[in-house]
Amino acid sequence: MPAEYEAKVLDIDPSEVAELILSKGGRQVGPTALQRRYVYDITPGDQSRWIRLRDTGAGTTLAVKEIAHDGIDGTYEVEVAVNSLDSTNELLGLLGFHPKSYQENRRTSFLLDGAELEIDEWPMIPPYLEIEATSPEEVLRIAAILGFEERQLTSENTTKVYRRYGIELDEHKVVGFG
Repeated sequence: MPAEYEAKVLDIDPSEVAELILSKGGRQVGPTALQRRYVYDITPGDQSRWIRLRDTGAGTTLAVKEIAHDGIDGTYEVEVAVNSLDSTNELLGLLGFHPKSYQENRRTSFLLDGAELEIDEWPMIPPYLEIEATSPEEVLRIAAILGFEERQLTSENTTKVYRRYGIELDEHKVVGFG
């Protein structure tokens, strides 16, 4: 599985960070989108690997994610496009995978100097910025362009981010805005 190189800046003001990205030469890629996803255990109780089925508003993907460690280069992912959230969820059910949760977030996407930046807004926690680039050094470089220091970054997954705010994500079958 290929590594993802990404880090988050937690507890941001989405408007301020969007303006900052644009002021540094970035550009917004499409409107803010509601993302819907189902999350499935591969092996019950193993939080290091899971299946994610996600509708991004622009398309639907199926991925296997694996966390080796919480560093910028600690997440691995294989992702493919699928044509239907509902049909793929049904197919996974026929294969014995049943969603452990349904989750929603709002995402505003930007490009800046070759990196993908996402302002993510999730229910119950403050918004955060995710920076994804071609290497750990590039993630740090883009963060520095925006004025963020390495000590302000985390590469924890969403479950661990929720835990920072005292919320056990696995205790919520539905995490949504409705």
